[in-house]
Parts: sequence; structure tokens; C-alpha cells
Amino acid sequence: MVHNSSMARWRAPLLSGRSVGGRVLTDADVPDALRVCAQVPVDSVLAATRVATAAEVGLRRAGGVLWGFERDGELIAVCWSGANLVPVVPPGAEEAIGAFARLARSASRRSSSIVGERSAVLGLWEQLSSHWPAPREIRADQPSLVIDSEPLATPDPAVRRTHANEYDEVLPACIAMFTEEVGYSPASGPSGPYEVRVRHLIEQGRSFASFDGNPPHVLFKAEIGALACGVAQVQGVWVRPDRRGEGLAVAGMAAVAQHVRRTMAPTVSLYVNDYNAPALAAYRRVGFRQVGSYATVLF
Repeated sequence: MVHNSSMARWRAPLLSGRSVGGRVLTDADVPDALRVCAQVPVDSVLAATRVATAAEVGLRRAGGVLWGFERDGELIAVCWSGANLVPVVPPGAEEAIGAFARLARSASRRSSSIVGERSAVLGLWEQLSSHWPAPREIRADQPSLVIDSEPLATPDPAVRRTHANEYDEVLPACIAMFTEEVGYSPASGPSGPYEVRVRHLIEQGRSFASFDGNPPHVLFKAEIGALACGVAQVQGVWVRPDRRGEGLAVAGMAAVAQHVRRTMAPTVSLYVNDYNAPALAAYRRVGFRQVGSYATVLF
């Protein structure tokens, strides 16, 4: 089902009369690209995470291509093109959307989604929709929430970082969450990309969970899927179905926010579908507040 009612209400921003153009960036441009991302750290964290990786290992090894848009010789917007297409278009740089659309049209679609700040994503998709295949779903309004203070709710003391030897318990919960959220299973074998990502998040100390039972099973879990520019974005929040409605997400997210703010980044962010009223209510009870909106076009 395509949730696109918000798309119908969205209108492309009016652009100035300036000519537009863009280019593929190189390793020499990465520091400037990070400065662009730092202007809008919550909006850009998905792309900024990849750009920060490129700063360490180079763009070739970072797993994607970085596009840029310049005005008067200054880089003012960027777009990460990899498994996801993630535009970063700070206020006043909206003309970059046309340049990124042209770059995207010049190559075959390789991304499984377009995701990021709402106006940039929907503007980009408006210019790609007649050239790229129809999406499976458009999630046109996903409130972007942050917490940058102590949580309002009492943290669950059972929520902690997971350990490498708990991978076999964590992976099924991750797959269940992804399947429920996206509509298909990401599993592709022990060395598949999703499995490797889950393992890496555990190894990096970015996987949190609580367990119950003997043998133990995941009760609540969440990951820090993106981390850059002083922002840690929570992804993959999940509560085991038989225990939903007990407030576990509130206490669990309070614990995650507290852990992350003390050890990773001062600002914790996430985005959630506008129609997911229970999740929005839970996050607000934790102390998250809305600062903008994301959108996602899923292929």
C-alpha cells in the first residue's frame, strides 16, 4: 500500500533564476561535504555517516558516490548515492535538487530508497518519477524527533549494549523488525549484507536490547544506525509482539537515549511514520520532540 496522502499536499519550492549544475565529488571535497552536513545535523545524519566514513577510508571504500552542488565556488549541498539516495539540501540551496535529479537520471537506479529531509526527498522524487520505476511505497511525512536532555521516563535498567556472543539471539529480532516495517525479509544467509551489518553494529557497541527467558530471547531492541555531526539516529526499534502494550518501548527508549547521550552523541534522533500513532506517543513520553520531517520513497 502506498501511503501518499501527504505527497498530494506537498508542492515543490520556488527556485531562483540561477543556473543549476552538479558534479561527482572526490576525496578532496569530503571535508567541505562534512561542513555542509553539519549545517543540518539531524536532517543529514544518514548521509553524514557515510561521508564521515569516507573521510577515514576514502570514497571508493565507503560504498557509494557523493554528489555536490556549488554556488560561486562554494559547496552548498550534497547527495549520497549508494544503497540509499540521501540528499542534504540546507535552506537556501533548493536549486541543488534539480542538479541531483539530473545526476540520478544519468545513471541506472541502484538505490533501494530515497530518504532524508522531506522537502528534499519529495522534490528529488518529483523530478525522477517519470524516469525511474514506480516505487513500492511513498512515506511522505515521517516526523523527525530528537532528545537532547535527560529522558522524561524512567529508563529500563535491563536495556544494555549487546555482546558478540548474543548475535544469534539479536539477528532474528532484527529480521522480524525489518520484515514488519518494510514488508519483506532482508535475510540472505550468514554472510549476507544485512547479517553483516547487524554483526558490525553489535561489535561497534551500537546495538541495545533487553532479554528474557531461558534460553534468552530479545524482549526490546534498538540500534544506532547512523552517527555523525553530534547526532546519533536510532533505528530498528522493536518490542516482541506478545509483550506489546506494556510500556516496554518507553522505558527501553529512555534507556537507549540515556546510554547514547552519555557515551556517543549529545543529540539522539529518530524518524517515524506519521500514521504510527502508538510509536509517536511512546517517543513523546520519553521526551522526544519534533524538529522537522523526513520522507522515504521505497523501491
